[in-house]
Amino acid sequence: MAIALSRPSDINGWLRRIPSWPLYPLGMIPAVWLLWLGVTGGLGPDPVKVMEHRLGEIGLQLLVAGLVLTPLRWATGISLLKFRRAIGLLAFAYILLHLLTWLLLDMQLYWGQIIEDLTERPYIIIGMAGFLLMVPLAVTSNAASIRRLGAATWNRLHKLVYLAAIAGAVHYLLLIKAWPVEPLLYLAAIVALISLRHPRAKAWLTRKR
Repeated sequence: MAIALSRPSDINGWLRRIPSWPLYPLGMIPAVWLLWLGVTGGLGPDPVKVMEHRLGEIGLQLLVAGLVLTPLRWATGISLLKFRRAIGLLAFAYILLHLLTWLLLDMQLYWGQIIEDLTERPYIIIGMAGFLLMVPLAVTSNAASIRRLGAATWNRLHKLVYLAAIAGAVHYLLLIKAWPVEPLLYLAAIVALISLRHPRAKAWLTRKR
């Protein structure tokens, strides 16, 4: 029997029946696939760099996906917010894997060079700042933290994701160095999605419905 999904309320009713937990194993498939390609020689002559960059890019893409959900609900009435926690935690997982790949495989825990990079290379400093901003968000992404902190404080804390996303995009832009289109598009998308949180933008989006 076909399911009629002609209104946002119909779509939201259908979405409420979909659990969010499958996103976690599904979301880690690209990481497993990258590992497989790296082990089997499918990432070219410099597999560590390819894996490192791809993991970071997926993390950034997930951050963008998480930022889309609220403006989407305002503009269309369709709510995917139940999936936001999973998307955010997956973004953190990929960025953590990106960092670990750099530390363990790229730098091979050569701490002298790591510390030098962390103090002298702007793109690494900004990237590390973005990761550190995400740590409290990942730690408090659970119902117990919302109860302990209170909804208002929790919401204020999780606005750090805006700074983390900007830091991630700037990290990517400075890493590439040649100012290509793709990193600029990520940065523009993130700035635009954050700007849509402004009350006037929210009013415009809801009026479009």
